[in-house]
Amino acid sequence: MPLAVAHSRGLDGMDSPPVTVEVHLASGLPAVTLVGLPDTEVKEARDRVRAAIVNSGFEFPARRITINLAPADLPKESGRFDLPIALGILAASGQIPAPALAAHEFAGELSLSGELRPVRGALAMALCAAGNGKSFILPAGSAGEAALAATQNILAANSLLEVCAHLCGRERLEAAVAVDPAPGTKSADLAEVRGQAQARRALEVAAAGGHSLLMIGPPGAGKSMLAARLPGLLPPLPAPAALASATVLSLAGRFDAAAFGRRPYRAPHHTASAVALVGGGNPPRPGEISLAHHGVLFLDEPSEFDRKVLETLREPLETGRIHIARAARHAEFPAEFQLVAAMNPCPCGYAGHPKGQCRCTPDQIARYRGRLSGPLVDRIDLLIEVPALPAEALAGKADGEASASVRDRVAAAASRQQARQGTSNARLDTAAIDALCTPDAGGAQLLRQAGERLGLSARAWHRILKVARTIADLGGSETIGAAHIAEAIQYRRLAHTGTT
Repeated sequence: MPLAVAHSRGLDGMDSPPVTVEVHLASGLPAVTLVGLPDTEVKEARDRVRAAIVNSGFEFPARRITINLAPADLPKESGRFDLPIALGILAASGQIPAPALAAHEFAGELSLSGELRPVRGALAMALCAAGNGKSFILPAGSAGEAALAATQNILAANSLLEVCAHLCGRERLEAAVAVDPAPGTKSADLAEVRGQAQARRALEVAAAGGHSLLMIGPPGAGKSMLAARLPGLLPPLPAPAALASATVLSLAGRFDAAAFGRRPYRAPHHTASAVALVGGGNPPRPGEISLAHHGVLFLDEPSEFDRKVLETLREPLETGRIHIARAARHAEFPAEFQLVAAMNPCPCGYAGHPKGQCRCTPDQIARYRGRLSGPLVDRIDLLIEVPALPAEALAGKADGEASASVRDRVAAAASRQQARQGTSNARLDTAAIDALCTPDAGGAQLLRQAGERLGLSARAWHRILKVARTIADLGGSETIGAAHIAEAIQYRRLAHTGTT
C-alpha cells in the first residue's frame, strides 16, 4: 500500500492539537518532500529518519516520498514528528502493518542510530489526548512524565526497532509508570535570619495568603535572604496545581521529575527581555511568569529592569493569566505567580541610612524610584522596609522562629481559605471581597480614616482588605477586626509616603 497514516500531536500554546502524518510513495526519482508548514527542525527529520531506518535494519524506499503534516495551517516544530514519519514510511513500504498505526499516537525524536530521545511537552500532549481511546507511544525519557496525566495508556519505547516490534505483535511495549518525585531537599530556614521581625512577619502573611511583596532596604540587610526562604513557608501544592505547574514546565522543556509537586522558584536576571519574562516567540512559548505558575517569581532590584518589561507584569498580577497576541498566532498561558521583589532605596543603596552614607542627589533618587510606576506598585499587596542591622544583631546568634513552625501556621491559614472560598485570599475578586472581607465596626472606621489620610485607590483599598483577611486567618479569627486592618495598613504605608 503506497499510502500510510500515523497520528501525532503538535503544540499550540497550552493546547496540543492532533496532527495527522500522511506518507505517500510514488514512482519517480528518489526524493523526500515534506509539506504542512514545517519549520527547520521538522525539515531536518528527512535526514534523521533516513539514517534511523537504515541503522535499525530496515530498507529506506528508493522512491518519491511525500509527507504531509495536517492540518496545513498549524506550524510544526521540534523533532517530535520523527517517529511517526519513520513509521509512516515503513508502513507505506509494507515493512510493518499499516492498520496497526490507527490504534496509537506517536511522538519522539530519532537519533541516527534509531534510538528515541525525549521530547518537549509530553505531559501537555498526554493531557490533550485524554479520552481518544488510543495508546500514546513516547520515548522512555518522556513517558514517565506523560504518565502523570493518568488519562490513557502511555507506552515507553527506547528505539524505533522496539516500536516496530510492538506494532508487529512480536514484543509488547510496557506501560509507562509515573515518575516518583525525589525526597525534598532541605530548604533554607527562616531561623537563620537575624533580626528583621517585621520582614519575617510580612513574609509569613505573604505565604499564608499568596500575596505579592516588595522589600526596600540597603545592601546586606537580608532582602534576598528572606526571599529565598519564602518557598519553605508555602503550603503544600495540591495535586491539580502540581499537574498544572508541571504542564507549563513541560512545554518549555524545563520539567524535572524529581521536583514534581514542589512550588517553582524563578529568579530572572534584570537583563531579561519582555518576551523572556511574559512569554512569546513564534510559536509562542511560556515566559518566566508562567514557569513560576503556582510558585514564586523573585525580582532582585526591579528598578534595574527595563521599565517596559516591568509594566508587562501589571495584567498577569491581576488576572493570573497572560494572553500573547502575534500577527499569526495567539496563545494564553497561566501565570498565577507570587511576586517577591527586593530593591535598594536609591542608586547607591544607602538613602536614609543612620550613618549618613548616601551621596545621591534628590533628582537621582527620584529617577531611580520612578522606574517602578505607581500602577505597578499599587498592585503589590505588601510593601515593607528592611533596615540595616545594628552590629549587636549581627554579632549575636540567630534566634528567630524556624520555618517549620511558621509553615504550620501558614498551612492552617491556607486550609481555612480553601474551605471558605476554594482559593487564596490574594485571588479574591471584588464580589468575594465584599462577601468575605467585611471588617467589624472598628476596623471599618479605621480603614475609612486611612483611606482619607493616605488617598487610597480602590485597588489599594481592596488589597488592604484581602491582607487583613489573611492576617485574621493566621490568628484563627472569623471576623476582621481593627487590629487586623491596622497591620494591613502598615504594609501599604510605604506606597503612599513617597518611599517608592
